[in-house]
Amino acid sequence: MTTPDSPYAPRPGTFLAALGFHVERVVPAGLGTVVRGHLDVDERHHTPWGLVHGGVWATVIESAASIGASEVVADRGQFAVGVDNVTDFVRPMRAGRVDVAATPVHIGRSLQLWQVQLTDAEGRVVAGGRVRLANQQLPGVDPTSR
Repeated sequence: MTTPDSPYAPRPGTFLAALGFHVERVVPAGLGTVVRGHLDVDERHHTPWGLVHGGVWATVIESAASIGASEVVADRGQFAVGVDNVTDFVRPMRAGRVDVAATPVHIGRSLQLWQVQLTDAEGRVVAGGRVRLANQQLPGVDPTSR
């Protein structure tokens, strides 16, 4: 995993902090890479009907995939941005801990595909998704120097 002071390390933004998504670890290993994290959901994440909003799940899925995808191309002086996010809402939820696991399906020169699964405290799938990401050059990094 990149160190927190690395120029390639993702910086938590206000949006993810407000959401409450916590990345616990990133284990970089090419196709064996895994991003693990969690989110504690409650009424702050609800729709007017008392269930966690699907946008919460889509955001966590996109974020976990982006963090992992950026990690695997950091040594190329790149980061990854989502170009497609397909999120499936499997089980409604009101409150509790949700565990997040993201793994790559494909890591290419220009595109990646990641799979993300969100599970509740009983290990049941709450939501899942696939995110296609495009590898982009980091600003200020000369691609020919790598």
